Amino acid sequence: MLVTIDKRGSINLPASIRKDFGIKPGTHLELSVEAGGAIYLYPVEFYRTIKLNDSGLLKLKEAKDSETGKLPDWFEEVRSNAGIDPE
Repeated sequence: MLVTIDKRGSINLPASIRKDFGIKPGTHLELSVEAGGAIYLYPVEFYRTIKLNDSGLLKLKEAKDSETGKLPDWFEEVRSNAGIDPE
């Protein structure tokens, strides 16, 4: 697929590509140049970093288990992607 670079160095990804890969305004793309000069764009996602100590984790678990309130959607998304940071 042929694309043209404008005077600012930007390219316009065709609508069919954006639709097929779910690329919307604000989507972050990683650009890499491979051996031989091939250029690749990879969609990437960033997640907020939240650090809680044991007390904070316990309070969060109690709030969730009580089902008396709803955690914010952004927090639920972050929590579903969370891992454990040993530090």
